[in-house]
Amino acid sequence: MTLRYVRIPQDRVGVLIGPGGSVKDRLEKLGGQLEVDSSTGEIRLDYADSLVALKVDSIVRAIGRGFSPPRAFRLLDDDAYFELVDVHDYVGKHPQHVKRVSGRVIGTGGKTRRIIEEMTQTYLSVYGHTIGVIGFFEDVATAKKALDMILSGSPHANVYHFLERSKRQKKFRKLDFS
Repeated sequence: MTLRYVRIPQDRVGVLIGPGGSVKDRLEKLGGQLEVDSSTGEIRLDYADSLVALKVDSIVRAIGRGFSPPRAFRLLDDDAYFELVDVHDYVGKHPQHVKRVSGRVIGTGGKTRRIIEEMTQTYLSVYGHTIGVIGFFEDVATAKKALDMILSGSPHANVYHFLERSKRQKKFRKLDFS
């Protein structure tokens, strides 16, 4: 048995449980048990298979960082990854700075976030002082680089050019020349 503990924000506990316990039930059907303390946001994961325990841990953390359950369940795919970027690492803990750079990541009307998601085929979630990314390994790495550029102050146009170039390179690598 693999026993793990995860803490998520209290306002995300209801999302983890789901309507009528549907999300929690789906996670338990993978071969384990979740105990949720809704007053503290602490989740106890008890799974027989350690690989499943790691996947469920990632799903719970993703839901805790603002992802919807359908997007978080993408992590059941063996090739999918979940990464967190902490905005504090770029601008410190001052709330106004965190809000400003988080706004740069989201963009006007969600444009920047949408472009990063579409160009990298990932999902992004800006929640508190973190930015979560779900996707396949190469795509997550590209999205993280784009986020790094934005959080470091690069102009959006430079980030968009980087994403376009990365998308072309990925497409070129996929071509079969035989």
